[in-house]
Amino acid sequence: MATEILREIIPLTKNDCFTIFSRSKTGFDFPLHTHDELELNLILNAKGAKRIIGDHIDIIDNQELVLVGPNLQHGWFNYHNDGSEIREITIQFHKDLFDEHFLQRNQMHFIRTLFEKSCQGVLFSAETTLGILQRLESLPERKGFDSVLELLSVLHELSVSPNKKILSGSAFAPAEKSFSYNSRRIETVMHYLNQNFKKDITLGEVAKITAMSEVAFSRFFKKKTGNNFVDTLHEIRLGHASRLLIDTTQSINEVAFSSGFNNMSHFNRLFKKKKNVTPKAFRETYSESGIRTFI
Repeated sequence: MATEILREIIPLTKNDCFTIFSRSKTGFDFPLHTHDELELNLILNAKGAKRIIGDHIDIIDNQELVLVGPNLQHGWFNYHNDGSEIREITIQFHKDLFDEHFLQRNQMHFIRTLFEKSCQGVLFSAETTLGILQRLESLPERKGFDSVLELLSVLHELSVSPNKKILSGSAFAPAEKSFSYNSRRIETVMHYLNQNFKKDITLGEVAKITAMSEVAFSRFFKKKTGNNFVDTLHEIRLGHASRLLIDTTQSINEVAFSSGFNNMSHFNRLFKKKKNVTPKAFRETYSESGIRTFI
């Protein structure tokens, strides 16, 4: 079985820096899709709607602000939304809006990191969303160079805002856009985990790769990635499992064992804890969200 995600063609020419849509509607009717551009999406008054970003599925509140990176599958769906008037402001801009050399400048560090994280989807906190709401609502009124400066300022404010949440697993991020940890040791470890997640991997085994003790490595890994070693390994395995649930007809048992899980109860429990749905419900949600399937 092969699956195909709708590829959206954005009405954004190479001569434009960005495009913006501000609209009101009573529901979501666009299927799961991807596009080359980055997208900053503000949604108001859509409590109970369902959000899918990569392998992340969740129910949204009254307002939310999400940055979606290039070629990351995403969509919003009515689900339990009551059909009230929904406000949506969508800003889409080229992935090369800022030259790669420009992004490497010290002053662009936070925006560069934000763009890297967007490849897995970034959800901003409710406080950040409310704090920047008025600026996003007034952005369509700005014209020319002033509008570009305002967008850059908004992106910087978002990049330094606290309590951002990464939504999708790394398995759904484009390989060439994997997040940089500014540590050769950590990047070596992440490469090893992504290549060997199907096998039993111990903390001691990975610590040896970095020539560190288990205690020292655990502290170092947590400091650099923000997660402990076991949670990171679980995320990689669950990301692979999510891919198989979407892209294949393998049974859930086969998916679990192909992803490095040797205990079905543990797999089901961990999947439900991390994804908020069971593996079966996850597969069903994707099949209902506009994906075309080919046998």
